[in-house]
Amino acid sequence: MTEKTAFISIIGCPNVGKSSILNRLLRQKIAIVSSKPQTTRTKIMGVLTDTEGTQLVFIDTPGFHRPRNKLGEKMMKAVGDSISGVDACLFVVEPEGEIRDTEKELLRKVKAGKIPTVLAINKIDTVQDKEKLLARILQFTSLNDFEAIVPVSALKNEGMDELEDELKKLAYESPHFFPDDTLTDQPERVLAAEIIREKMLNLLDKEVPHGVAVSIERMHERDTADIIDIEATIYCERESHKGIIIGKNGETLKRISTRAREDMERFFDCKVNLRCWVKVKEGWRNREGLIHNFGLD
Repeated sequence: MTEKTAFISIIGCPNVGKSSILNRLLRQKIAIVSSKPQTTRTKIMGVLTDTEGTQLVFIDTPGFHRPRNKLGEKMMKAVGDSISGVDACLFVVEPEGEIRDTEKELLRKVKAGKIPTVLAINKIDTVQDKEKLLARILQFTSLNDFEAIVPVSALKNEGMDELEDELKKLAYESPHFFPDDTLTDQPERVLAAEIIREKMLNLLDKEVPHGVAVSIERMHERDTADIIDIEATIYCERESHKGIIIGKNGETLKRISTRAREDMERFFDCKVNLRCWVKVKEGWRNREGLIHNFGLD
């Protein structure tokens, strides 16, 4: 059997569904998802290896945007790094609207690098008039020659098989870079922290979730039982945010912890004993040392 490989960077603006598409392609959730923009903060690698010997290595990136703080600058550096040196890009856009300046800039980067790119028009389940999809396709094809254009709905799992087939066409003969059973490069501690952050994104309003970071202080598997003990600290930027995260009588933090524990138990396939604390680190998104300590650089 001839082995094939391709490194593919998933790029696009915030909240277009890049992480949802990655999770669908891998048939396993490794990237957190929310309706809020800039959910993904760092590069996340996912590996898909089929039975015919093709290995696709996906790099999920933060949404491309104008940074407002040092964390945003780190996120945009992650996008730039992920585009250089890959074999192809998967460019994800929404099905309606005008082309954003940041999307034009991304297309200029892939065009300048002569990187083969597949266009995925996501969220087609939200469009009733399919003529709008044709108009959207014409918008983007006027700016770049794509290897393929695939309308998809990651939410409804529509068009994902077709998208996977098109991406496999970009693979070249090469030994696999990862064992065939590899799913992601994310350590278990990082996955646990991201699961907690996802629950905050989904349960909290407005700016609070973007000002939080999660640090896994302890992760220990018991010798006598199939249980993992996890201790996590949630850092926020303001004392008022701490109160919102904890909630009246600790109810909000309890809901965050319960939902995170349930997700962890499904992912790690064992019982999880999760304990969370909340601390304040003012302005951490503009402090290089803290960004590094939280693993976001």
